[in-house]
Amino acid sequence: MTFFRNIFVYLLFSNFLYSQKSIIDSEEVHPKTILFIGNSYLYYGDSLHNHFRRIVGEYFTGYDPSSVKSATIGGSRLKHHDVERLIKPKAISSIEKFDLIILQAGSAETLTKESRKEFSHFIKKHVHTIRANNSSAALYMTQAYIQPHEKFTENQIKIIEKTYTKAGTENQVLVIPVGVAFDLAYKKNPNIRLHKSDGSHPSLLGTYLAACTVFSSIYDKSPVGIKYDYFGEISKEDKIFLQEIAYEATSIYHNK
Repeated sequence: MTFFRNIFVYLLFSNFLYSQKSIIDSEEVHPKTILFIGNSYLYYGDSLHNHFRRIVGEYFTGYDPSSVKSATIGGSRLKHHDVERLIKPKAISSIEKFDLIILQAGSAETLTKESRKEFSHFIKKHVHTIRANNSSAALYMTQAYIQPHEKFTENQIKIIEKTYTKAGTENQVLVIPVGVAFDLAYKKNPNIRLHKSDGSHPSLLGTYLAACTVFSSIYDKSPVGIKYDYFGEISKEDKIFLQEIAYEATSIYHNK
């Protein structure tokens, strides 16, 4: 009985990965206007969207960095965001319409059965709102807690990855595997510091890794070779390592 249950789980997860690859392959037009919606995980380290748009601006000639925005509420969950209002024409700056809206949920929303139910409900609701605006949606998979955070548990990334992948498949939206990238980086270099001392929020290096992972997932490109290093604040060694991790994590997750 255990054998057949394990086979079922394997096939189900394989289907999730294939679905993510199909979503990637079906994207023919790269988004130009992008909105990040989330909480402090996005604004730590000089805000993820700032690093992301500098990376994109270096990679693509003529890219307008002012087309990338971020709307965050500290400590928020998906239910706290008025997505319909945020994506209205000129609700944020002079942007008429966002091509892509990236949703980042609360860090604990995947950890209990009750919170996962709420997570799924609001993902579905927000994706529906976004599609009604003729925009695309993506899900930002958060990183797991590390010690000394009180909610830290071993292999926590597994339930986070499973929950986000299931939501991505059910709603046919791209999942950006930031949590997978953090996990892979720690496995390859346990001494790297991707979290702040609270074991929850990203450090500067964690934010840089996340930005590279978002870039690689959205544009299906490798960030390896990007010169941007936050104006010299990130060492060459760390920069190359994080760029390589971001591309490896997205390649594995998206089954490329």
